Amino acid sequence: MEYKTLPNSELELMMILWKADRPMTRTEIEGQLPKKRNLSKTTVLSFLSRLEEKGFVRVEKEGRSNCYIPLVREEDYLQQESGSILKRLYGNSVKKFVAALYDGEGLSKGQIDELRDYLDSL
Repeated sequence: MEYKTLPNSELELMMILWKADRPMTRTEIEGQLPKKRNLSKTTVLSFLSRLEEKGFVRVEKEGRSNCYIPLVREEDYLQQESGSILKRLYGNSVKKFVAALYDGEGLSKGQIDELRDYLDSL
């Protein structure tokens, strides 16, 4: 299944839901947002409504609150987005992608070892 690319604001809420690995209320989600975000209740509700429209979450009434349940697995979404970035920005070249990471801030020895271990496992 192919998913729409989420804007950062909606992705931020999905990351909170994925990390919690359980249904969450709007209030609980807001409590996990960085303090500097300072989003209004209506803004968060708007983002959650968009996520529901896009098929990323399901809403269930629980007492007087709505609970938001992820319908898309984090792994599935991240795999799709990673592939899209690799194709669009790096011409589907892993070498160019890794080179861009290295040329930017540089890879630490630990990151290089992690990458080498991953490649060896393939």
